[in-house]
Amino acid sequence: MSTYVLVHGAWHTGAELEPVAAHIRSAGHIVHLPTIRGNRPGDPKTTGLDEAIQSICDYFTEQDITDAVLMGHSYGGMVITGVADRIPTRIRRLIYWNAFVPNNGECLNDMVPPQYVALFDAVAAERGDGSVVLPFPIWREAFINDADLATATRAYEVLNPHPNKTFTDAIKLRTNPAEMTIAKSYINCTEDTALPHGLPWHPRLSSKLGLFRLVQVSGSHELCFSDPARLAQAIMDAGRD
Repeated sequence: MSTYVLVHGAWHTGAELEPVAAHIRSAGHIVHLPTIRGNRPGDPKTTGLDEAIQSICDYFTEQDITDAVLMGHSYGGMVITGVADRIPTRIRRLIYWNAFVPNNGECLNDMVPPQYVALFDAVAAERGDGSVVLPFPIWREAFINDADLATATRAYEVLNPHPNKTFTDAIKLRTNPAEMTIAKSYINCTEDTALPHGLPWHPRLSSKLGLFRLVQVSGSHELCFSDPARLAQAIMDAGRD
């Protein structure tokens, strides 16, 4: 039995990973699904990356979690990297699921195409509360391209505005991921086009982990909606030892 802590990506909460967690729990494991500060109901959309990271560190302390397999999805890769840097003794393995892998001083926007940065800036300026939302056409074609329209629409309706500051804040690390002694895995969904394949998740970002286990699985960036059982098995394969 292992303890998994699954950290969601931008525009999500922990609740959207519940179907995935159910499959992992059925295999006999413990699964936690915290929601990052900034994505909880009522959280200010001015939340920054440091606060986001600290909220998951606090969750570990509050729940007295040790020897954990910590997974981060997409933006969640920024968060779990910061958590691993702050509380490494509580973590047995890191899993990045199509996630950003930052080195010290990098922000998420450093790792995305320029058109995404321009989009986020424009949306944030229009909304005026510090948040960004993802336009449905981008969600449909690039993020959940392996699902039918009804599934994509249902999933989109549960998303929440995301704090843009977490995209623009540079992370502060004492140790870069490649030098961390914690075991690491990278899950790469092969049909994920949330980042264009000319600027890929793997190997462009995964290679920043140093030594890591690669688990590849068919699916989009939002496999948690389109096939939670398949994603659950990939997470268990990535975290098995």
